[in-house]
Amino acid sequence: MPHRRNKERNRFPSLELAHGDIVHVAGAPTSFAAEIDRVPANIDHFWITLGLGTGEPIRISLSTHSRQNAAAGFDPRIRLGIVATPWSELPPVRLTKSPGLDYAMIERATPVTYLEYARPALEILLTDKAKRATLIEAWGELYVRTHIGIHQVHSMRASCSVTRDLIGRDGAIRFYFPDGTAEMLLFKYCGQP
Repeated sequence: MPHRRNKERNRFPSLELAHGDIVHVAGAPTSFAAEIDRVPANIDHFWITLGLGTGEPIRISLSTHSRQNAAAGFDPRIRLGIVATPWSELPPVRLTKSPGLDYAMIERATPVTYLEYARPALEILLTDKAKRATLIEAWGELYVRTHIGIHQVHSMRASCSVTRDLIGRDGAIRFYFPDGTAEMLLFKYCGQP
C-alpha cells in the first residue's frame, strides 16, 4: 500500500507540494461560510474558498475562537491586527511554496494594534471583507483531506495553552478591495507575543 504522504504529494506533482508544507495562495473568492455545529462551543472556524482557475478550489480555514484556550481556562478570543496598504497591481493567481511569515518583522515595519474579537463579531468582520474582496491571498500550512486547503493562518508562537514556539512560520490573509486598498489580517491567540 502506498504511503499516505506520497499520495498527497502527487496531487501537486508539478509544484512538489505536500500536506504540511507552508504555502502562499492568491485567488478570487468563490464562497465563504462560518462553521455550524449544534454545540456552539465547537464552532471555531470561518472558511473562504478561492478559485485559482485551474480546477480544484482551495479552502482557507481561519480560526475564530480558541477551544484549547477555553478548555484551559484562558481567554478564547482571537486577537486581530489589521495592516492597511494601497495596491496598484494584484498578485498573480497561484499556489506556491512559501517560507512563511514572521509577524515580528511585519510589526517592526508597521505598528500593529491587536483587538480581541469574540467569535460572532469576527465572523461578521470576515463576512464583510470576503464579500467586498476582488482577490484574496493567504499564507499558511497546506492540508489535504476530502478537499485541499490552508490552515494555521495565524501566529505560530507559543500561547497561553500551546507551548510549541515556531518562529517564521506565521500565516495571514490579505483582502484586496476594488477601491485600491488592501488589508492584511494577523491572527494571534492569548499569550502570543
